[in-house]
Amino acid sequence: MFPAPKPKRRPEPAVGYDGVAPPGWPREVRPPGAPDWEATAASWLLDLCPPDYRRFPGLRRHVVVLARFAVLHVEAQQLATRRGLSDIRGDLRDVATEAVVRAAVQTFQLEDARLMGVRREVGLVEDALRGRRYRERM
Repeated sequence: MFPAPKPKRRPEPAVGYDGVAPPGWPREVRPPGAPDWEATAASWLLDLCPPDYRRFPGLRRHVVVLARFAVLHVEAQQLATRRGLSDIRGDLRDVATEAVVRAAVQTFQLEDARLMGVRREVGLVEDALRGRRYRERM
């Protein structure tokens, strides 16, 4: 029998920093205040954005601007997904079976739920890049 895979873990913070990641913080980004946390944020944000965004050095130099771009990109994806969900039954009625249409609807619903989580994550990162810090709650 094979051992169970280890869960993904956030990189361990350096001793002596006071950064706290709030609920919903992306696993790929170190907590605000941790050493090099902005670099992990930039890398993660670039992964969310269209690949062409990597061509613009200003987005790498000004990570808060990159975060704003990422927020707008994720919100545009949400709008497209919701429009697709609204239109899919009529768009596929004449070219697909009911089972295929139901599967397409379910796919749009799953993507909408995923994007809601991504939007929360990117918003938390943007807030932290703008200077917001979080505290542990007891």
